[in-house]
Amino acid sequence: MQNRCFWVTNHPLYIEYHDKEWGVPVYDDETLFEFLILETFQAGLSWITILKKRENFRKAFDNFNYKKIANYSEKKFESLLKDEGIIRHKLKIRSAITNAQLFMKIQKEYGSFSTFIWNYVAGKPIVNQFHKKEDVPATTPLSDKISKDLKKLGFKFVGSTIVYAFMQAVGLVNDHTTDCFKYSN
Repeated sequence: MQNRCFWVTNHPLYIEYHDKEWGVPVYDDETLFEFLILETFQAGLSWITILKKRENFRKAFDNFNYKKIANYSEKKFESLLKDEGIIRHKLKIRSAITNAQLFMKIQKEYGSFSTFIWNYVAGKPIVNQFHKKEDVPATTPLSDKISKDLKKLGFKFVGSTIVYAFMQAVGLVNDHTTDCFKYSN
C-alpha cells in the first residue's frame, strides 16, 4: 500500500484527487479558474463535500467557463440558488460571477491569469519539506499577500486560508508530506 498525505481518507474520490491532481502544477487558465471557484465554495466545508459535488458544479457552472459565468443573468443566478446539486450559498454564487469578471480583467492586464498567479512563485513551485500534519500551515505570508492583492482587485471569498488551499491544489506549493509517495514526484 502506498503511503499518502495525512488528510487522504480511504474514499476513492480523495485518493484519486490526491494521486492525480493535488499539488500538480496547473498553468492553464481554465483549470486555474475551476480550482479558484471550487476553493471559494469549499470555505467552511470539507473538501470531500466539494469533490462529491464537483460534476454537479461543472454542469451548473457551464464547465467553469469563466466567459459565460462573467455574464450570468439574474435568472441564471436564481436557478443556481435552486440547484440542489451544488452548494446553494448566495454570496458564494455571486462571488463566482464577480470573480469570473475579475479573472478576465487580470487576463487582459497580464496576458493570462496563469502568468499573474505564477509570478508570485517566480514561475516554479515552492517545495516544502513537511514531515507531519502539524507542520503544514493553513496560511503563509505569501498566501496572505496573494489574498490581500486579490481582495484589493475586488475578488470575493479569497481569504488567506482559501488562497493557500488553492496554492496547494494547483501546485504553486508542493505540500505533500515527505513520507507521501507523491512528495518526490
